[in-house]
Amino acid sequence: MIFRVCAVAAAGLMLVSGTAHAYPVKGAAELTHNELYKKGKLPKTTCKLVKGTTRASTTKYVTDLVACMSKTWKSSIPNFQPVQVGFVDRDENRTCNWRREAKGSFAEQCFSFIRVRLAADWIKAKDDSEVFAAVTDAWSGIVQVQTGIGEAWQALPNGGEQPEIDEQLRRLQLQADCLTAASYKSLGLTVKNWKSVFEDTDPPEFDKLKGEGKLANRLSWSKKGYQAGGPSVCNTWKAPSSKVA
Repeated sequence: MIFRVCAVAAAGLMLVSGTAHAYPVKGAAELTHNELYKKGKLPKTTCKLVKGTTRASTTKYVTDLVACMSKTWKSSIPNFQPVQVGFVDRDENRTCNWRREAKGSFAEQCFSFIRVRLAADWIKAKDDSEVFAAVTDAWSGIVQVQTGIGEAWQALPNGGEQPEIDEQLRRLQLQADCLTAASYKSLGLTVKNWKSVFEDTDPPEFDKLKGEGKLANRLSWSKKGYQAGGPSVCNTWKAPSSKVA
């Protein structure tokens, strides 16, 4: 998800997965004891999502998917606020948070809304797997924003220590993987290859800038979220450093 790296990327830092140090999160109840973790399974939601191969049909698909996610998550988020979708102009290829250019399509959490750029790769695709993965991943950022997790993460002290900054970021990223997986389960999707889902979430230009953590840990948190079908197992903030490396 593009949102979760904005603070680090703005400083021009390269993110590296894994660290030999341990940085437990303390004194941040909004992260470690958030009300979100007390919620049960997300309700099973049936959404009629039809993606054609035109700009109009793809725009409707994204809008319908976000509406469906709202229906799925609103009971789990206290004081849930409706989520808007903003479609950028065709010649606007710079992301909101990375401030980097992407040649193709992308979906990102940008402040309190989901910002989408539609290009030929998503529009012409007969399969909806890429757009679904990217929008659902962006939605996880919305969940973190509306529950106060995003703001609490940004306020975490780190003493200017890059390894600690990286670990805090990975905790955020891995939590989003878990939340995304819970969304997949609630919408009744079967996932055979989580690695493929990970690859579809962000533009390929951003591969070297990611800081989600080791593949094994991404798979672990995603499987937890999918099996639980809800956010109760997505508390990465209390997990040992080895589980968020």
